Amino acid sequence: MASTSEENAIAWHSLPLEDIRDRLVASPDGLAGSEAEARLARYGKNVLQEEKTSRFTILIRQFRSLLVYILIIAAVISLLVSDIKDFFIIVFIIVVNSVIGYWQELKAEASLEALKKMTESRACVVRDGSRQFIPSQDLVPGDCVVLSEGDIVSADIRLFETQSLTADESSLTGESLPVSKDHAERVPPDAPPYSWKNSLLSGTTVVRGSGKGYVVGTGQSTYLARVASLAQERSPDSPFTKAIHHFSRRYLALLIGIFIIVGIIAFLQDRPITEVAYLLVAQMVSAVPEGLPIVVTIIMVVGALALSKRKTLVRHLPSVETMGSATVIASDKTGTITEGRLSVQDVVALDHDNLVLAAALCNDAEGGLGDPIDVALARWVDGYESIREAHPRRWVFPFDTAMKLMASTNVVSGRERFFIKGAYEELKKYAKNPGDLPALDMQVDSLAGRGLRVLAFGAGDWHGGDLSEWSFSIVGIAGFLDPEKPSAADAVSTAQKAGVRVLMITGDYPLTAQEIAHKVHIWKEGDRTLTGPEIQAMTDEELAAALTTTTVLARILPEHKHRIVKVLQDHGDIVAVTGDGVNDVPALRAADLGIAMGNGTEAAKSAAKMVIVDNDLSVIIDAIRNARVIVDNIRKVIYYLVSTSVTEIMLISSSVIAGLPLPLLPIQILWVNLVTDGVQDKTFPFIKEEGDVMARRPVHPARQFFDRRQIRRIATFGLVMGAIGFLLFLHLLGKYPYVIAVSVMFTSFVCLQWFNGLQAQLEYEPYFLDIRRSLTMNPYIYLGIGAGLLLQLAAIYLIPGIFGVVPLALEHWFYVVAFSLAGFLIVEAIKWWEHLHGTRTVSG
Repeated sequence: MASTSEENAIAWHSLPLEDIRDRLVASPDGLAGSEAEARLARYGKNVLQEEKTSRFTILIRQFRSLLVYILIIAAVISLLVSDIKDFFIIVFIIVVNSVIGYWQELKAEASLEALKKMTESRACVVRDGSRQFIPSQDLVPGDCVVLSEGDIVSADIRLFETQSLTADESSLTGESLPVSKDHAERVPPDAPPYSWKNSLLSGTTVVRGSGKGYVVGTGQSTYLARVASLAQERSPDSPFTKAIHHFSRRYLALLIGIFIIVGIIAFLQDRPITEVAYLLVAQMVSAVPEGLPIVVTIIMVVGALALSKRKTLVRHLPSVETMGSATVIASDKTGTITEGRLSVQDVVALDHDNLVLAAALCNDAEGGLGDPIDVALARWVDGYESIREAHPRRWVFPFDTAMKLMASTNVVSGRERFFIKGAYEELKKYAKNPGDLPALDMQVDSLAGRGLRVLAFGAGDWHGGDLSEWSFSIVGIAGFLDPEKPSAADAVSTAQKAGVRVLMITGDYPLTAQEIAHKVHIWKEGDRTLTGPEIQAMTDEELAAALTTTTVLARILPEHKHRIVKVLQDHGDIVAVTGDGVNDVPALRAADLGIAMGNGTEAAKSAAKMVIVDNDLSVIIDAIRNARVIVDNIRKVIYYLVSTSVTEIMLISSSVIAGLPLPLLPIQILWVNLVTDGVQDKTFPFIKEEGDVMARRPVHPARQFFDRRQIRRIATFGLVMGAIGFLLFLHLLGKYPYVIAVSVMFTSFVCLQWFNGLQAQLEYEPYFLDIRRSLTMNPYIYLGIGAGLLLQLAAIYLIPGIFGVVPLALEHWFYVVAFSLAGFLIVEAIKWWEHLHGTRTVSG
């Protein structure tokens, strides 16, 4: 026998059976038990293997983030200023976020375990000359396997005997109809897996008939293993993770520059080293938006709960905002865009009564189960069960994969009648009504041109079971199609309006896929349809160029779908992929957002980041709408928290440069950032949709949360309010003792955030443009302000000593209110300017 590596390169489907027997040293009598044991030791168990990542490595990965590094610095600073309470709060935030990420990554690894379950079954083999059942993991190359209806194929098998054998290969190839197998079929070496008519692939199922074959691939040598190896790829970071990383690097560089400048100026002012260190500690604490990670997590959790009420289950939390950033939906056809079951779409009848009888009687469907074609005919025939009871079967010729037909004899009106159904090309060879066929030929071409699968039906008198005795006339034809869902067309139109491209990716034939895609507005005249073999012949650059005008991809294999996703990502797209089979797992893992169907395989659901309970494209589009609202709310809370930090940095830096003492103490800044802001920002998940989020195009991840407009808003608010705060502090120092000035500044900054939070509920719309809408945009914000007011009153009147302040008199509150209103009105003025000048959308 050849070596293992050589065997992996052999195109077994293209070799003659004699050559295969010689290479594998196999025979229909099976292997000897001792030989099977020797081969098992040589080739190993028939199971999928994968590279294991230790749980410790997965845990350490959760801390590799610039934002986490900034939080760790904040924790160290809190410890340096002897604030143990805030130290533990920040550490708690870091731990919670890391545990969530760790748990989600462990769940994702479960996809390979689900794939391995595909081979955890038993197989019937011939060993030592007799049939026996063995665990499928003990199969070895050269085993003679006996297959029958309902068997799960657990190794790659080259058939040497078939009796009307058909297999469901949808989980691997995406082919929606069972595939007929013929051991005598000649297949070229470079043929794609869906063309291997003489072979069975691991992970597929025998639907009808029986057969025998030799095992030619086990474990890592199977086609299923190639799919699994692609599935080990780590999913890309979410757009939010990318955006935070993009922002954090620049923000950190800016902070380091500010700290160096302020530190040098403070040192040149002859301030004591301890005071300089204290100033820098205050700067560091003010610079870090400590509450950002936890509030973003809360927004995603609340969003995930809202999505669950709309039949969308979130398995990976960051996918909530990824959905809102999607630019391409690569959708499976069967079950997502279509009903997932065949139906009779069109009928041409020469003799309607006999056509109905043939459809009902030459049929093996029972109780809604059976071959998809038979089940579709049973649904089409009115009174299917009663017709079958009234006309008992006397003889049957089971479906023959070579002849592509099935026949039966039934009692009709007291005499035996012959009925047949099958491929039109086969039936016309034997039909007794050749004069009707030219017109029927045109009808067949018309149905086939629309992507329908065409079957012909015949009826005649019974003369005997031998083929030469069959006598019938073709009485009609029927076209079958898996019909589109009623909601699919509207869902596609909504996605296209939102700037999201919808691609249909399927294992079906091009014409069939194109017909469905045209009905749901995915494909239109001028669009390109690509097939798997065409993709195989393209370079990545050629494929990228082709995808710009392609909307339908047919006869697609798992490796093709995976490559399509990677090419789209390499050219800047955020790709959401839907799928339900093992064949979809590599693409689901590689996608920015993998979406599995609720009735899909466990492998697909384990690889996906979201699961759609209702297998419907409209549910996915609705989830995009909700996700965009979630993204908007994350954007709003980022503005709210980061603008606070910039205001504090501006105030402290200008005070140090002017030679003044600190206007805010480190503990006060932590109070503002973690407690006062922390109460109000927890209400941001409940902000309602602002405008029509589906009327705008997706935004690139690098600009989703930190585009020029967002940065301009943050900088304007921070610099202006920092400057006003500096002038206020300067005024207070000239009128009151330092402790009163600090007390007023402390409360002023707390109240400023309440007013800033009110403005942050609406990013584009001025607060007074529609006062009723502004007041009802998020009723929970008022609970946050109320809680913040109680906390601040407690801080300055019940425990002022902890914060280094004194209780405020009534005259001091004038400054607090005036400063806060100034911030509110400045933001309002900017919004009105943008509103009047038409600046209404996120820009980059």
